[in-house]
Amino acid sequence: METKGVKLLQGDPKRAIVKLSIPMIFAMLVQTMYNLVDGIWVAGLGPAALAAIGAFFPIFMIIISLASGLGVGASSVIARKIGEKNKNEADKAAVNSLAIAVIFGLTFMIVSLALIKPVLEVLGTSKEVLDETLKYAYIVIFSIPLLMFNNVSNGILRGEGDAKKAMYAISIGSILNIFLDPLFIYTFKLGIKGAAYATVFSILVSAILIVFWLFIKKDTYVSIHIKGMKLEAKIINDILRVGIPSSIAQIAMSVAMFVLNVFAVKAGKDLGIAVFTSAWRIINFGTVPLIGIATAVTSVTGAAFGQRDAKKLKTAYLYAIRFGEIISLIVMSSILIFANYIAKAFTYSENGAQIYSELVNALRILSLFLPGVPFGMFTSSMFQGTGYGIRSMIVSINRTIIMQVLFSYLYVFVFNIGLNGVWWGIVTGNAISAAITFTWGIFTVKSIDRKFFYQNR
Repeated sequence: METKGVKLLQGDPKRAIVKLSIPMIFAMLVQTMYNLVDGIWVAGLGPAALAAIGAFFPIFMIIISLASGLGVGASSVIARKIGEKNKNEADKAAVNSLAIAVIFGLTFMIVSLALIKPVLEVLGTSKEVLDETLKYAYIVIFSIPLLMFNNVSNGILRGEGDAKKAMYAISIGSILNIFLDPLFIYTFKLGIKGAAYATVFSILVSAILIVFWLFIKKDTYVSIHIKGMKLEAKIINDILRVGIPSSIAQIAMSVAMFVLNVFAVKAGKDLGIAVFTSAWRIINFGTVPLIGIATAVTSVTGAAFGQRDAKKLKTAYLYAIRFGEIISLIVMSSILIFANYIAKAFTYSENGAQIYSELVNALRILSLFLPGVPFGMFTSSMFQGTGYGIRSMIVSINRTIIMQVLFSYLYVFVFNIGLNGVWWGIVTGNAISAAITFTWGIFTVKSIDRKFFYQNR
């Protein structure tokens, strides 16, 4: 049965990019709002609880990166099989991707339970913070299999062009968590354990929704039959060929941010990290719509690749960049115009006022980062859609760990520009990386066109 999503993927690529982007943009905005509100509720428990969440966050980010990467791998393979009009292979890809999610989820849960305490002890936090972190971690770790399942299932839904269901699963879980946090933390007096239970319960509700769609209602394009399920090395390899590089690329971004934080401390001491944390939160919020578009690029270019339609692939890729560029320029202009007012929201306290001018300056410089993002991000997504997972990983690592870190290092430690050197390093590195990546993207589309031409002769 051809669903609306499948027809969308096989139709006009421009329409598909817009229709698939909008639900995911909304979902990403809701998820970002949840992350912000979650921090506010936990902050009410005091510095130790906030530090505990911060201590566990880098570890949890690695798990989230892997789960998200597997989702991208599933989305890419299913979109390509739909483009080929090979439903049987799409079904196999869905079943195998879910099997990988369960295997990886259980493995990481067991390993995390065994290693979380020694890993956290290495950080050297106080006993109070360590105890609070473990209270939180030991509960959240049990949600890892569900987290893997949800991310891969969302990848399946995006891969078959059903962004609305993916949006519902993400948004309902995030909104539920916003309301459960104060209930569990303060009403039930569970403290930091309450925040963990709220997170796990929200993930569980999202999983129940997905199970209903995939296994009970069965109104999706792919058909998933657990009975007689057979793992196939070729399909698993295809999923991991895109998924693992995507995970590594996301981890690389976290590593780069850690290094840039170090540079900010070296250049501006504690105030430097405070300015960077606040400014980057705003810039990250500006990239949320672009992340939504990127998920659409993977699905639409994957379907076009499966159809062996290079013209459609190129149209989707370039249209997405134009669409993203318009959004980036609007957000950049807004930050440039309203930087003074945005900075006041983060510096209303007496202590915060001392970073006001530096924060305004950082926002204005870092806003110039945004116009380069669509060229790099959407090229990376196109590589994922067409099965070039390694290329996607290379461009992400080049942008973050190589270019941004390199130029920030040069500006701060060689040219002695100070804290501004970190901001200009990020902007310069991103701009140069965007130019290199976009050139590689155009070259790849042309090579795919030649490949299809000779195959179809």
